[in-house]
Order: sequence, then structure tokens, then C-alpha cells
Amino acid sequence: MMCFPLIKRLGYNAVQIMAVQEHSYYVRFGYHVTNFFAPSSHFGTSDDLKSLIDRAHKMGLLVLMDIVHSHASNNMLDGLNMFDGTDAHYFHSRSKGHRWMWDSRLFNYGSWEVHRFLLSNARWWLEEYKFDRFRFDVVTSMMYTHHGLQNEFGVWEIFWLIMLMVHHHFPMVLK
Repeated sequence: MMCFPLIKRLGYNAVQIMAVQEHSYYVRFGYHVTNFFAPSSHFGTSDDLKSLIDRAHKMGLLVLMDIVHSHASNNMLDGLNMFDGTDAHYFHSRSKGHRWMWDSRLFNYGSWEVHRFLLSNARWWLEEYKFDRFRFDVVTSMMYTHHGLQNEFGVWEIFWLIMLMVHHHFPMVLK
């Protein structure tokens, strides 16, 4: 990639890639994820992404992925919403599982299935594409039941579970 030499020359040691996960509606900047285990087709093939990350690594640059584990697309045809015919397979049911400001679904972090899904997703991106670090999108939505809109504190164990899994399997990632 032509910008990597400039990034390196300017003294930076990392790049962050946004909108990596497959999303159908680009106006939402890639934050309405429809497939958590696929790189966005908007920017090329899987091999193109692997090549981009490999070139960054050869230049000595770390590659951060802007990962979306706070919410998902509300789409029923191409996303996880209503995957099993209910609105509560991966998400909270009814209004608790819907982020009205973004028209997206909110994961139910109290579910072990959700924990396993998100942990395996984080691990997959590290192993398959060799990302070095994550930047978690909208952490407040993961940590607070009010999604950062009020003052009540909520659960955030999934964030720490992901961090522990990443550190255990990829100790260099959390330096």
C-alpha cells in the first residue's frame, strides 16, 4: 500500500483499519455488521486484506482492527437478527435488545452462547488475518446497560473475557 511508507516516515508505528467486518449498509460506516466472520466485500477479497496486513507488518507497522462487538445489524435477511426465528438468540429480546439511536441490535452478554460467539470471533480475526490489536467500537454500549446515555453502571465481563482470551493465546497482543 502506497501510504505505508509515508505513515512510517511520519514516525507512526501502527495503523487502524475500520469497517473490516462485512456490513451491508455503508452509510453506517461499517458498524452495522451482518457477518462477523467475513471481511467486508466493499474493499476487496479476503486475500487482499491478508496482503494489506502482511505489507504493513513488513514495514514494521502494527495493525489494529476496529472490531464491533457492541451491536449488530438489525437486518433480518443478511444478519444475525431473527437468526433462529426469535429476537433473542444472540440479543436481548424486545426493546432491551434494540439500540434505537442506531437502529441496531444489542448483544445479550449474559448468554454463554454470546460469550462463545464473540470470543471465537475475536480469536478468528487474530489467527486468520494476523491483526495485532483490537479497538473495540462503542465500549460504553458493552459496559453500561444505559449505553452511555445515563449514569447507571452495568456489566462488562465480555470485554474482560475477550482480553483474557487474547492475552492467553496471543500474549504479544496486549503489551
